[in-house]
Order: sequence, then C-alpha cells, then structure tokens
Amino acid sequence: VHIYSTYYMKKDSGYNRFFSYISFFTFSMLLLVMSNNLFQLFLGWEIVGMASYLLIGFWYDKPLAITANLKAFLINRIGDIGLILGICLLFNYIGSMNYIKIFSCSINIAYLNLPNTNCMLITIICICLFIGAMAKSAQFPLHTWLPDSMEGPTPASALIHAATMVTAGIFMITRMSPLFELSNTALSIILFIGAITAFFMGLLGIIQNDIKRIIAY
Repeated sequence: VHIYSTYYMKKDSGYNRFFSYISFFTFSMLLLVMSNNLFQLFLGWEIVGMASYLLIGFWYDKPLAITANLKAFLINRIGDIGLILGICLLFNYIGSMNYIKIFSCSINIAYLNLPNTNCMLITIICICLFIGAMAKSAQFPLHTWLPDSMEGPTPASALIHAATMVTAGIFMITRMSPLFELSNTALSIILFIGAITAFFMGLLGIIQNDIKRIIAY
C-alpha cells in the first residue's frame, strides 16, 4: 500500500501529510499486534482509531469525508465502552493485564457469576470484548461507518480493509481466544452476528453502484 501510494498520491497537494498519516496508521497497528498486555493493546487500539479518523477525513474540504470520519470516530467509541468494561472486569478479578497471567488464571473465573446476577462472569467479559471488536471490524449493527470510509484516498481505504482497522477486531478476538473458549454463549453470539453480517452485507453489496462501496460491503 505504501509503495502504491507513492504513485497514486504523487500529484496531490497533501502528499507529505498523507504519508505521515499512513505511517502513523501502520505504527499503531504494529503497536497493537506486538502487545503482550491489554494496556498496550488498548493503546494501539485507540491510536488505530485516531489514525483512521485522520485518513478518512484526509480530503477535509469534502463535506462527505468529514461526515464519514466523524461517523467512524463515534461508532468506534461505542465499541470502546464495551472493550473498556471487559478490560476493567478482567483486571478487577485477575489483578493483571498481562496475557500470560490472564490466560493462566482464566479457569479460576470460568464458573463465577457476576455479583447479584445469574450471569456467568466470563460470558459478560467476552461479550464486552466482542462489542469492541464489532465496532472496529464493522460487524452488524455497528457496520455503517465502513462503507462511508471510502470517502478517503483509495490507498487508505485499502489499508483500513486489509491490514489495520477491520482486522484489529479479528486479531483481538483471536488473541483472547483462551477466554472465549470458556464461554459457549459468547461463541454462539459471535457466530450469530458474523452470519448476519456476512448475509446482510452481501445483499447490500449487490445493489451498490459505486465500486468502492461494493468492496466495502
């Protein structure tokens, strides 16, 4: 994407600004995937969101681009509420944000209920984490920001889809899979939401006229 961008953005007046944004985007994703604890993951997670906001609204003189980056920013903040709740619950019951510590102690909370409820604690934690992933990976019903993100430069759209924003949620779910394996309910919810997203977005993609929006859906 970086190499292609040197040709695609060559005549754009914001050439230098674009490369500062896209390099910042790549750095933030590397920070996220190289984390060994939830604090670093969350830091990378938020910086990815900030970088995507800058890239989607790169052509800030276009009203549609400004609307699109605000929508992406706000919807991802909804997901962040779930992610923060999940991280706080893990830290409260395990006392650490380190992956190794969390996974080694996860069996200790596998059969605990949330205080004053009949809900399994591990299920609530996994659902909270999944809400964060839903927003970041544009899963139904938090998907509406992704087609609009096509208002940014094409290389930025490619990076958002292929290597950063959308894949960040998938990476987080995969990274925390030892927790999700302890909750059949959470896994069923992921299956259900994923199936609805695949089917619904496929139908919406069929009726689009713009090639970038077709790819987005």
